[in-house]
Amino acid sequence: MTEQIRQLTNTSERITAETSSLARALRGEAQGQGAWGEMILTLLLERSGLREGEEYVIEADDGGGARNPHPDAVVNLPGGQHIVIDAKVPLGAFEAYLGAETEDERAAQLSRHLVSLRSHIRALNAEEQRSNPIEKLDYVVMFVPVEGALALALQRDASITGYAAEKHVAIATPTTLMMALRTAANVWQVERRNRNAEAIAERVGRIYDKFVEFLEEMDDVGRRLEQARTSYDRARDKLSTGKSNLVRQVKRLGKLAPERPKRLPGDGTGLTAE
Repeated sequence: MTEQIRQLTNTSERITAETSSLARALRGEAQGQGAWGEMILTLLLERSGLREGEEYVIEADDGGGARNPHPDAVVNLPGGQHIVIDAKVPLGAFEAYLGAETEDERAAQLSRHLVSLRSHIRALNAEEQRSNPIEKLDYVVMFVPVEGALALALQRDASITGYAAEKHVAIATPTTLMMALRTAANVWQVERRNRNAEAIAERVGRIYDKFVEFLEEMDDVGRRLEQARTSYDRARDKLSTGKSNLVRQVKRLGKLAPERPKRLPGDGTGLTAE
């Protein structure tokens, strides 16, 4: 029981710290809010099953005070396709809405929140049309790190997603983005399996070709050995076994010549004239 209480206390402290961090990020400037969104985006990418540096790349901040025009992350897909993710959506108006004490103030902050989202959507579309280093880009994902921020906007203006689609921008929250990232990870798993199958098939084909070449070479060696045997038999026939072979002729010459100290091999040498 003591251990459970200790764990519960630690969990509560972490939740309190994370809540405080969220509150500070929401109350901060746009740059601080963007950093919060980038942190959540990084955590989602790390848990998605994708490999950093290969299947996704996190863009580094330029360090300036101005808004970084580059995407926060690029997810690569098979076939040269890409998912570009931006996590710099401003949420100051949403935080002000949560802290508002009157209905009029909440309505005003909600209107600001909608204007802020639409303005950011237009900015992403303008950047895409102006200059994007990635060719054949269909759309940009605008990542909203707080689910409630998008839900609140949709309650007031359900057409905001359609407006984003017209600007080639897809809006995603942590839940929907994680689903998309997991789908991308599954696509890569299938791609790797297909590549492995193709590599195995290619290797099998090479082994088969080498085996056929080996059999052909063995057949050629056999033919050459037969030819060598035939040539040997013909030469032996002329030397010692055939009619009028050289051994017989030399022996006849030996009978006519004076006695010599060396004599032709006898039986069992393979050179005996028949």
